[in-house]
Amino acid sequence: MAAKRKIDRPVSGGAVLRERVTAAITDAALGELADVGYARMSMEAVARRAGVGKAALYRRWPSKQAMITELVRSKITETLPHIPATGDLHSDLRGLLAAYHSHLANPLVALIGADLLAESRRDSTLADMLQTEVAAPRRQAARCVLQGAIDHGELPPTLDLKLATDLLIAPLAFRTLILDERSDDEYLETLTAATLAALKAAVRQP
Repeated sequence: MAAKRKIDRPVSGGAVLRERVTAAITDAALGELADVGYARMSMEAVARRAGVGKAALYRRWPSKQAMITELVRSKITETLPHIPATGDLHSDLRGLLAAYHSHLANPLVALIGADLLAESRRDSTLADMLQTEVAAPRRQAARCVLQGAIDHGELPPTLDLKLATDLLIAPLAFRTLILDERSDDEYLETLTAATLAALKAAVRQP
């Protein structure tokens, strides 16, 4: 019973302080990344912006790359789209696209995403991180929707899942991260209809 009381006791003192420092560092790192970009940001600048010593960063992460990888992983986990399961492909696609749009519409996410995407062309480790932590979970969510539609007979079993997943993710990401254009409900509805039509043709050739 004593052990249970110990587990249930809220964190206090040093633990609370560490949480606050970590939160301050996280906000500072994301702000610095948005302001100057990945290539120019430094651990020193993040520490200065967070109002902490540089040692506080290195106690948590061994490098800038490790810090950004963990922060991106954490933010992506928080914003993974709920996988719709209405049984109606149009509704499920619309829900998935709305979830993607909600995340990409965040100005900070769009700015950081575009910068990391550009920098990844010159940094293979960063590219691997974006593939593993950002792209893969979203592609898996899309594949779940597509596989459900195949199972329900709404899409053919010969559907090219890789191409179909591209069709669900690429247009909205390109519009937001590359063109820096906004998407309203009318655009999302049109995109849903166009994607649905394209999916029916995205079959593997015999």
